[in-house]
Amino acid sequence: MIPKHHLVLTLCAVYGILLKGSSGQQPLVQNQTVTEGGTANMTCRVEFNDQTSLQWSNPTQQTLFFGDKKALRDNRIELVRASWSELTISINEITLADEGMYTCSLFTMPVKTAKAYLTVLGVPEKPEIDGLTKPALEGDEITLTCMTHGSKPAADLRWFRNEKEIKGAKEVNASGKTFTVTSSLQLLVDRDDDGAAYTCKVDHAALLQTPQQATEVLEVHYAPRVLITRSLAFPQEGQYLRLECVSKGNPSPDPVLWTKDGGELPDLDRMIVQGRELTFSALNKTDNGTYRCVASNHLGTSSAEYILYVYDVPTTFPPSTTLAHRPPRPHIASSDPTNINNRDPNAMGQRGPDHALIGGVVAVVVFVTLCLIIFLGRYLARHKGTYLTNEAKGADDAPDADTAIINAEGNTHAEEKKEYFI
Repeated sequence: MIPKHHLVLTLCAVYGILLKGSSGQQPLVQNQTVTEGGTANMTCRVEFNDQTSLQWSNPTQQTLFFGDKKALRDNRIELVRASWSELTISINEITLADEGMYTCSLFTMPVKTAKAYLTVLGVPEKPEIDGLTKPALEGDEITLTCMTHGSKPAADLRWFRNEKEIKGAKEVNASGKTFTVTSSLQLLVDRDDDGAAYTCKVDHAALLQTPQQATEVLEVHYAPRVLITRSLAFPQEGQYLRLECVSKGNPSPDPVLWTKDGGELPDLDRMIVQGRELTFSALNKTDNGTYRCVASNHLGTSSAEYILYVYDVPTTFPPSTTLAHRPPRPHIASSDPTNINNRDPNAMGQRGPDHALIGGVVAVVVFVTLCLIIFLGRYLARHKGTYLTNEAKGADDAPDADTAIINAEGNTHAEEKKEYFI
């Protein structure tokens, strides 16, 4: 029989050995972030373990696994690995309710624990766009609203117009653990918005692989606008001419109406209307006049005019050159009454005087005239003075004319009257 004091010493020695061995043991864990519906792997490791059990507990302190023994009846929780140095479990089909602090316990004396926080991301639902009027009318003010539910943390909404980002007004509302996010976009509709695609995209950490977005294409109705184009820059007699009524409106303004000088087309044998085009098979002088194209839909009417002037066929032709022929620029006439193209843009024979050339000629004439005046003035000034005849030179002391002439010829050293001009 073992003495009592020997048994006490033995128990104290065993306890000391256990305490010394457990002093360097500490469970190691890491925080986890998982998307709702995904799988979380919770791992607890110990570097030095003397066959002491590990245990995982959930945020409500319910034991999930004690070693390799499952303690909670939850089919979503499974054992991945169990050993003296590691205990790893998996939680499938994660929900927002699974979020919280999980505890790994090492049953030493005393018990040591480590805590890991499981963050669950709420996946935002696919956004929806409201407020779109189909069709919208030009000039309307509309507000597009994009909304998504179920995000955690709150998602971010971004607007795009034909893939170009535009700014909206964001609003966030909490609903339990998740958030409802709304973004509004105010528009003043014009015809350029017809066919434009407005897209609302959701940005969230849970959507890195599968982005969520919604797109709406705007349909805008607007009154037509009309332009007239022609196939010839300078139409001449006998030529073929095509006028096209280019009209843009929604709904499309079909058909268009062609008139001449306010009335119907006079010669339907040569003037043929096909759709938006008016063609002349062979032009002549009687075709001169103002042609109008009228297009309309239920929102309005628009028109454009073209003044046709048919030129004579030239009797002589200029010699050919090596320069490449440059086609004339197409003429476009609009419904604007101030448009200069509505005047006769083809008038080769009706061009006004070349004012630049006339001004140049007048300037040259004036310059030459001024030069002549200055030259004559200087010449006359240099020859200004008093000039005496031979009679006058000897008339001072002579009793008659003959004596004056003799005195003038003999007086070679007489003082001459001079006048200097500086």
